[in-house]
Amino acid sequence: MQPPSETLPAGLEAGQRLAVLYQTHALALKKLAFLMTGDQPTAEDVVQDAFLGLYRRYRSLDDTDKALGYLRTSVLNGCRSVHRVRSRRRGITLDAPADSMSAEDIAVVGEANREVLVAIRRLPARQREAVVLRYYLDMTEDQAAQAMGVSRGTVKSATSRGLAALARLLEETK
Repeated sequence: MQPPSETLPAGLEAGQRLAVLYQTHALALKKLAFLMTGDQPTAEDVVQDAFLGLYRRYRSLDDTDKALGYLRTSVLNGCRSVHRVRSRRRGITLDAPADSMSAEDIAVVGEANREVLVAIRRLPARQREAVVLRYYLDMTEDQAAQAMGVSRGTVKSATSRGLAALARLLEETK
């Protein structure tokens, strides 16, 4: 599965181009944010904030064809901010209890994926980001590096460590 094209039809005005972006990519971005935050309402807020930020800056973008990349990066940064705020407020680790998923959360990811989702949430932030971008969004290493704001080598090592940790975590649940 290849990532959707990041280019939009020519001749559309800014508002129309943003509407097309939203209709085409909002659900996938919400799923990404959900995987990163573990909370549906927070994920929706993060995505809305990303689209609002893009709307405010759209006319000043050098290359509007890169708007989807901007949105992905904004969503990841928003998720990081959520984790920072949560850790400051609680003063505890970010690992959610395994049984904290609501019925709606389970419906979003499906019962078959619940154990994997719980294990992904237990990964360190960078490993979680790398694994989600590479295997959930099917991004290349270069695309994931750009979205995360790190080098390609960092993505490779974080992905490798994340997959190894996932294997260990899933083996523990058997």
